[in-house]
Amino acid sequence: MLRACALVMALLPAVARAGPQVDVVHWWTSPGETAAMHALADAYRAAGGQWRDLAVVASEQARAVVLARIQAGNPPMAAQFNASQPFQQLARQGRLNALDDIAAQGRWAETLPAVLLDAVRVDGHIYAAPLSVHMPAWLWSSKAALRKAGVKQEPRSMGELFVALDKLQAAGLTPLAHGGQPWQDMNLFSAVLANQGGRDLYLAVFRDRDAAALQGEALRQVLTSYKKLRRYVDPGSPGRSWSDTTALLISGRAGLGFMGDWAKGEFAQAGQQPGRDYGCTPGLSPRSPYIVDGDVLVFPKDKDGSALPAQRLLARVATAATTQLAFSARKGSVPVRTDLDTRTLDACAQIGAAALRDAGRLVGNTEMLLAPEQLTALERAVSDFWNRDIPVQTAQQTIARILQNTDRRQP
Repeated sequence: MLRACALVMALLPAVARAGPQVDVVHWWTSPGETAAMHALADAYRAAGGQWRDLAVVASEQARAVVLARIQAGNPPMAAQFNASQPFQQLARQGRLNALDDIAAQGRWAETLPAVLLDAVRVDGHIYAAPLSVHMPAWLWSSKAALRKAGVKQEPRSMGELFVALDKLQAAGLTPLAHGGQPWQDMNLFSAVLANQGGRDLYLAVFRDRDAAALQGEALRQVLTSYKKLRRYVDPGSPGRSWSDTTALLISGRAGLGFMGDWAKGEFAQAGQQPGRDYGCTPGLSPRSPYIVDGDVLVFPKDKDGSALPAQRLLARVATAATTQLAFSARKGSVPVRTDLDTRTLDACAQIGAAALRDAGRLVGNTEMLLAPEQLTALERAVSDFWNRDIPVQTAQQTIARILQNTDRRQP
């Protein structure tokens, strides 16, 4: 860490050593997330700043805190957000400081994937500092559980996935580790849509909201496969957090599970290593869509601009090469910059970094593509379908109605 800090110091201007204090609202509270937050905070301190930590347990609550403080005229200096339409709305309301000059100095246009850069650009200006890339549809496996069930390798297609799940079930294990919260139900649906439907169907449904795709047989088959997965989860699934669900894989009680690569931080905290203790694949096939999600930092405007030095320093530190590598090593994410040597990261991160350089695989996540009210309604419909006895055709009609009838304005 000392060496990394020295490198960050060398990258930043001398004014950074004046000691500006920044208060940061975030929801990095699990063990892996906390370790990553400390890597960012340490880098900021090494650059001469003072870090004031304002952790909130969940993303919804953290964003609510940020919005309430902005409305009250007491905004935080910095806040964790996702690259999403709610962030874009704040920018359009004139609530955030733009980062155009910092983006130009850091060559973000050359070093960030276009899908991510587009997500933080609002009306021609950059309003967020990308910190990490997460892909929410990784397939994780317990090597011990697969061995016990006689599954020789991770599945590479939906057909192979169901074969493996059957073997795990026959071995008395929980085949599919899944936490039954609405956002996790939606996340699993997105994973099935991406892997079974491919990039074209994923974009036709979530981005284009194409009537033929929404009413078509391909989406009907995706919904059928999604509901079929319900038989492979354990009775403790409803309401369980993602970190507790990941613990099922870490302990070898479950065999397979779809979750974002933030789960890798939990494996690391447990002392497990990819390839030896667990497997990781960003999609079932090498050409599965790579869904781009992740953390960004936004910088609300204050009354007199006195927060700008601290904000600009943090934006530079967050996107510096050494910070990117240190943060991702602990968080389980992939650096946002595609110009980095990622050989110091673990095998999973290297696979993710390679996929991030393949523009033909990249798609935006649902928060980028859908308005908040639209995503909320869709999440509710998908979770209802997962948990209740709803016919596939009825669920498909509900999804089509939500995606076609809700406000379709795009950023």
